[in-house]
Amino acid sequence: MMKRKSASSEGKISALPCWKGAISIATLSGGLSNESYLVTDDVGRHVARFGTDYPFHHVYRDREVMSARAAHAAGFAPKVEHVQPGVMISAFVDGRTFEAGDVRKNRDRVAALIRDFHQSMPRHVSGAGFMFWVFHIIRDYARTLRHGNSRTVANLDGYLELAEELERAQVPLPIIFAHNDLLPGNFLDDGDRLWLIDFEYAGFSTAMFDLAGATSNAGMSEDESLEVLTAYFGREPDAVLKRSLSAMQCASLLREAMWSMVSELHLDAPGADYTSYTAENLERLEAALDRYRSAYGKAAS
Repeated sequence: MMKRKSASSEGKISALPCWKGAISIATLSGGLSNESYLVTDDVGRHVARFGTDYPFHHVYRDREVMSARAAHAAGFAPKVEHVQPGVMISAFVDGRTFEAGDVRKNRDRVAALIRDFHQSMPRHVSGAGFMFWVFHIIRDYARTLRHGNSRTVANLDGYLELAEELERAQVPLPIIFAHNDLLPGNFLDDGDRLWLIDFEYAGFSTAMFDLAGATSNAGMSEDESLEVLTAYFGREPDAVLKRSLSAMQCASLLREAMWSMVSELHLDAPGADYTSYTAENLERLEAALDRYRSAYGKAAS
């Protein structure tokens, strides 16, 4: 989907030294924290992605660039063509951006892509290892929200208590390199294969977070989620693994809601309504938590 381009961003794009011949620019919509543009020059189409470091979200662009380059080397992402402070240019993938229904319909392909990404990426990443542990991030978001006098301060103790409960339900798994932001819009289908984009949060993690994120963000039913779990692990999941996924789905939604709360304090992306996005994710969290508690009760202290 495209929207009207920003004159200031158009000027920055035009000034970049990487283009061949005259260019045309159109804005790509869909992101909640970054600006992205489709740029066409004499040799093809490219995506220009603007973004600075967001320490409050644990986002550092040098790590994003490294992860994007590694993902291309591993065969999962388009080529990074040019980088300079504040902007990254990548090859354009001529494909369809997934919506939630597409992820649900293609859940076997999605599970295979996630598994292959987790297994292949460690051979290609470089530099200091970044660890993404959602429960640490939730705790750190709570600190940021307290210091920023967020409107949600009165609810933070409850969120932290919930996070500890969900963390206790996790089953130990091997450390893998994960995407950690598997919203439907970060999957592309070119008709032959699936691609991944947007590696702001990529890092060493537990497979369960990507599995929970992909399934919960796509609104999968319990049966659909278990199909993804089975396809990923290649076996019927036992009760402990099922509980771990259900708990992590709640944690994924809690993290997304708190991400939005932090964004309310620190970001002002064009067209983004963080207050509504916070409310949407809290509503989805409440429904997921009802399902989790109905099936498994509370994790033991």
